[in-house]
Amino acid sequence: MLKNQNIICISSIDWDFVWQGHQEIMAHFAKNGNRVLFIENTGVRSPGIRDISRIKNRIKNWLKGVKGIRKEAENVYVFSPIVLPFPYSRVARWINRRLILSVLEKWMKIVDFSDPIVWTFLPTGLALDLINNINNKLIVYYCIADFEKLVKNPAGIRRSETGLIKISDLVFAQGEKLKRRCEAYNKKVAIFPFGVNIDRFNENKVGAKKPADMEHIKGIIIGYIGGVHKHVDLGLIRFLAERNKGWTLLFIGPVQVDISEMKGLGNVIFLKKKEHNELAGYINNFDVCLIPYLLNEYTETVYPTKINEYLAMGKPVVSTALPEVIKFNNEYKQIIYTAAAYEDFEELIKKAMKESSLELRNRYVEAARDNSWDARIEKMSVLINNEIEQKKMDKEGRWKENLLFFYRSARRKAVKFIILCLVFYYIIFNTSFVWFLASPLKISEFAQKADAIIVFGGGVGETGSPGKSTIERARYAVELYKKGYASNIVFSSGYAYIYNDAENMKLIAVSMGVPEKNIILEEKANSTYENVIFSKNILEKNNWKRVLLVSSPYNMRRAQMVFNKNCKGINVIYSPVPLAQFYDRDTGVRLEQIKAVIHEYSGIVYYWLKRYI
Repeated sequence: MLKNQNIICISSIDWDFVWQGHQEIMAHFAKNGNRVLFIENTGVRSPGIRDISRIKNRIKNWLKGVKGIRKEAENVYVFSPIVLPFPYSRVARWINRRLILSVLEKWMKIVDFSDPIVWTFLPTGLALDLINNINNKLIVYYCIADFEKLVKNPAGIRRSETGLIKISDLVFAQGEKLKRRCEAYNKKVAIFPFGVNIDRFNENKVGAKKPADMEHIKGIIIGYIGGVHKHVDLGLIRFLAERNKGWTLLFIGPVQVDISEMKGLGNVIFLKKKEHNELAGYINNFDVCLIPYLLNEYTETVYPTKINEYLAMGKPVVSTALPEVIKFNNEYKQIIYTAAAYEDFEELIKKAMKESSLELRNRYVEAARDNSWDARIEKMSVLINNEIEQKKMDKEGRWKENLLFFYRSARRKAVKFIILCLVFYYIIFNTSFVWFLASPLKISEFAQKADAIIVFGGGVGETGSPGKSTIERARYAVELYKKGYASNIVFSSGYAYIYNDAENMKLIAVSMGVPEKNIILEEKANSTYENVIFSKNILEKNNWKRVLLVSSPYNMRRAQMVFNKNCKGINVIYSPVPLAQFYDRDTGVRLEQIKAVIHEYSGIVYYWLKRYI
């Protein structure tokens, strides 16, 4: 059997659901020294009203662990992820993938859960996404059902299952029909029906005493264990109960469908789900065991797990004529009674009770022992170990090809990267793309008479001298002043190295003939937002309602958005520097121009987040 491996199981049921092959296989692996992470069902369909209890249970299980992961037993960890319940939505699938992987990757790193075998019962797109994002040693898909028959969107799950089968190293199938379907895409397919835990289902280890909730039941007991789901033929149960008042038809397991049609039938009893290790005590008190499934497209591929559990207890089994049951019967000399019609089913139950003998009981037990989980999992393990060794040998044998492929791949990536860089460089520096991006930022209006001219500073250099942008803005403001558009200038900037930026602009204006008394300095602002807010205080103090704004062409859009939100009642005329160095298209695109455009768009996004605009 497998030993000392890490195994991630992507399950189609939850750990604490009715005990089935999912839990049995992983429990066996864990007992043999393998570490198992059991990822509970993430869904093949959108949930409905009847799933509310399961949703509550999932939330409860998520809270029991750390980010949904808990240690359930020695070497067994269970992950109960909270996901969006839309398995065929691409957006939900992307979100769910990130939700699960964000936890899974951290957990795997913390507990050193590297190079796992990934074993999946679930063929959904999300399961496929998880597998593709986990560095694994081997991929095993256990095809236990025809999931296309369980969902409203068969095309979606058909695509994902096909993709899963193709990438799987091994495929295990419940029966012949599923095997044939899988072999269309992968030749490494083996049939493994669900087995039975012989140690747990052994009549010699079960006491004669009835379970407490069965003590009141007298007479003949016709029993069934498992979920009462939509594939159980309730019409057959009603037929048997109405015609045989001396029988008690006992169902043990979760009820997943409406059973109102059983109302009024005193000899039909439903008991709640029992722990797996309790079931043998109930089966031991059955006279006949049932598999009363409907015959439909889904059950054509179903191998009922409970067959071997019934047989291991030495009990006769009556089943509808499911293809996999008929196949089982052919292999084990017709030890199960199978019927197609209701009347035949009834007669076979009576026949099974009459024919009961020690010889038959021994045949039942021997058939079950032949289908024990120990035997099943040992055979699975041989195939898995062989495949791991084969992959290892193939990898070692192809080192030269792999190395050459690596260098060829790296060379192709390098060439693609260089070409992409050249295309990017050409678009940025040899087309009008940058000017196209910059054009929405620019606002330019004809100058008009105003109460004042506001100038936003352009910053100072490391020497403390004014930068080119500052000089441009100061000079243009003086031009507007001399042309009589306004009799006052407000220089706004808090930038400083050795000298303040606003002070530098004042010196330029004074040197060009503007009287100091007509200049007001605002020396605290360190952003466009602060330029507007601090200048607003000056405007309100002087009762100025109409202003000309001078700044760079790129800065005008952000300034306008701040003014519109924060300065109601002030009429702003936007007059950017007409020949600004950052907007000079004749010299071609320069790096500082690209930086300016990026800076402005980033500033707009930041201001929006801060609710400045």
